[in-house]
Amino acid sequence: MTRSEEQLPRAQRRALTAKRILAAARTLFTESGYDRTTIRAVAAKAQVDPALVMQHFGSKDELFRRAITVSSQEAMEGGQEKLAELLLGILGVKLGEVPDTSLALLRSMLTYPEAAEQVRAANTRQLDQISDVIGGDDAELRAALTVSTLLGITIGRHLLELDPLRTVDPERIADVMKPCLEALTDKKR
Repeated sequence: MTRSEEQLPRAQRRALTAKRILAAARTLFTESGYDRTTIRAVAAKAQVDPALVMQHFGSKDELFRRAITVSSQEAMEGGQEKLAELLLGILGVKLGEVPDTSLALLRSMLTYPEAAEQVRAANTRQLDQISDVIGGDDAELRAALTVSTLLGITIGRHLLELDPLRTVDPERIADVMKPCLEALTDKKR
């Protein structure tokens, strides 16, 4: 913790710590995948005690779930200019190794109504948060196209195992997707 952070109120210090942990988790999930990322490794990268990771997120599964989700605070903090970068970072996590529970949910969503509702609810929350940042007349449409694109890439890589998506480096996918996400999240277009 920096000297300036020590002088902040407890609630702000707590929020900064959670943000640092989440950033470390996104990096490690992207680099090492779900199975090889440990709570201890996340804590070390975030420069906190492992108990703090558990205090903030409760479990590795919850930490992963939060790592692949745009929070309204993150979206608003970065604004429209940083939204595409945030989404690309989350895409990087999704293109890595993901937990079996996430894959099972995706596999089941087309045939099991409860799974479909869980995926729909999660994506609807994302739509709302992204839409708020994008703004403009067609913000909801742009947000829906953005979320659908990210979901489609995730399904293509992990479930359909499309060779071009499976064999290419996630960074290359992010490079190709960056202009697309920037166009979708730019209300001036």
